[in-house]
Amino acid sequence: MSPENEHVTVQEISGFAGDDLSSAFKEAEAMARGTRCQKYLFSLSLNPPASQKVGTETFLQTISQAEERLGLQGQPRAIVFHEKGDRRHCHVVWSRINSEEMRAIPLSFTKRKLMELSKEIYLEHGWQMPDGFIQPSLRDPKKSLASRMAASKARRAGCS
Repeated sequence: MSPENEHVTVQEISGFAGDDLSSAFKEAEAMARGTRCQKYLFSLSLNPPASQKVGTETFLQTISQAEERLGLQGQPRAIVFHEKGDRRHCHVVWSRINSEEMRAIPLSFTKRKLMELSKEIYLEHGWQMPDGFIQPSLRDPKKSLASRMAASKARRAGCS
């Protein structure tokens, strides 16, 4: 866990034999070995607007909605909350392996499905939409996955 996180809580580990994150992920990896699936986990980060205090129930409802849209209902999952300063974030990791069929659950159009869900959540709660939601050309390139990964790598290496 990152030293930047002031408080980390494992909210739920379900569908795995193990009851901690390490054993759950080892189990998912072992299950995937029985398939040809290379990307056997799917992760989702929920980051509400900095100005909003979002309760656990709202996060869990959003997770259920995402799970349904992605076809991951009933799959083993882990839910972790962490806080940095006053911001509370949530991370969810699902196993994609259907243990009865020993096949990966196909995931298609995940970005589109999750963007639609994000917009619905923003509208439902009356939150101000980020500029990039309204006009894609206004998206901040500094917030791209590649730049977030590079910044994270630099932090881990002690470069920032």
